[in-house]
Amino acid sequence: AKTSYRPLKVYMNELGFCRFCAVKYNSSLSELDNMFVHLTNVSIQKHGEEYNDSHGGKWTIHNLKMYVEGTRGKEACDKLWDDIHWSIVHSLKAVQAVMANDKHCFECYGYDIMIDSALKPWLIEVNASPSLTSTTVADRVMKFSLIHDIINIVMPRGEIPDPRWNKVPDKEAVGNFYLLYDEDLERQSHSVEPSGSRSGASSRSQ
Repeated sequence: AKTSYRPLKVYMNELGFCRFCAVKYNSSLSELDNMFVHLTNVSIQKHGEEYNDSHGGKWTIHNLKMYVEGTRGKEACDKLWDDIHWSIVHSLKAVQAVMANDKHCFECYGYDIMIDSALKPWLIEVNASPSLTSTTVADRVMKFSLIHDIINIVMPRGEIPDPRWNKVPDKEAVGNFYLLYDEDLERQSHSVEPSGSRSGASSRSQ
């Protein structure tokens, strides 16, 4: 969630999900046209024989972190998320100068990031209007929480939004969000770094 472009202020929601194909990946040229191997979109996967309606081919971010930490170690897991955070911050900084900065508005972006076998994240696309429809019960709970928490960020304590107010809401108000990057804080600290060990962002452990 972006509440300001200039200065840049971004919040990250920790209840995202990762999608998988129902058919195991195969790099063979004979499988090049097999959409069930290469495309994770629910609109495609739901027509496959291996599709599971109960989980919809999705893991929670928490489960993904547990898997990565259990198979690759905590240091590798922390680095992966630090790299993902940097991808998000840099993508917003890249368009910061050309985006309209209306302090009466906020944006909720959906990031599609692919993680390769070396745990390198690749930014695929940024959705300006991510889908809030749900295909599973977990989907519905997560997206309801997302909307609820965003409202609390832009209207802390239920007050009328004030565009001159540029503080960070109380921790209780942001729910499952955390401050990913705050350009004002970065300037105040005279540092060049953003997340966890990098200044300008939350030191919250991921």
